[in-house]
Amino acid sequence: MAQIDNLPPLRDVIERHDLRAKKSLGQNFLLDLNLTCRIARAAGDLSNHTVIEVGPGPGGLTRALLHEGAKKVIAIEMDPRAMGALQEIADHYPGRLDIIQGDALKVDVTELAPEGPVRIVANLPYNVGTQLLLGWLEQDTWPPFYDSLTLMFQKEVAERITATEQDKAYGRLGVIAGWRTHADKLFDVSREAFSPPPKVTSSIVHLTPKSNPLPCKLRYLEKITAAAFGQRRKMLRQSLKSLGVDHLALLEEAGLLPTQRAETVPVDQFVAMANILARIKPD
Repeated sequence: MAQIDNLPPLRDVIERHDLRAKKSLGQNFLLDLNLTCRIARAAGDLSNHTVIEVGPGPGGLTRALLHEGAKKVIAIEMDPRAMGALQEIADHYPGRLDIIQGDALKVDVTELAPEGPVRIVANLPYNVGTQLLLGWLEQDTWPPFYDSLTLMFQKEVAERITATEQDKAYGRLGVIAGWRTHADKLFDVSREAFSPPPKVTSSIVHLTPKSNPLPCKLRYLEKITAAAFGQRRKMLRQSLKSLGVDHLALLEEAGLLPTQRAETVPVDQFVAMANILARIKPD
């Protein structure tokens, strides 16, 4: 396993700082620095960017981001045990690593790098990864504060994020991601790359915000997708009854057949249905 800097091997760092992964924190640490460098490179040229990283743990990806030329990294870590290991990295790369001890779900990341530009790159904790992603996709201001997201998820979640109509994994997450971003699954990461090995394969997903997504109010898109995919085996004429409107007229106006199922509806027609719902049943 190659060393990319003069810092100690990650296994030694974990042992010295008693950083055994905690299941309660969704921790699975990446130890292969060749792999973490590959992830960092997948985020593109970082030389003029501030990178926000969530859940750095012992700092394998942090080290790779700095080694690959990130102008600055802001690492948000909930586990106090990791502070010593991350501070060693900060000392090795003076002025280029800021460490925030806290819960990423409660940190206002939009305020961390007001001068931008920002990219988010992270091996997200499995237990909060989807929740964090939705927060970044559902920003009130669009285009958002970041240029791109390069994130690791369980492979199953990655497939849901990048799915389009007719894909088995297509659902609410794919609609939201497809509405506002270009989302691509880049490559898989085997279980053996982690300590401890998770029970599932992981995947790297890269999302780039669309500068001009179709106009739509998010809350109505969420209502439409919740109804449509809440009973995904049923035809839309049945699943959309819960909306409390003339759903057959809504489907006709959106150019959809009542006999269609949610997994056959492309993103633009979900947006069309959301806009119709906003007009006929405003909050």
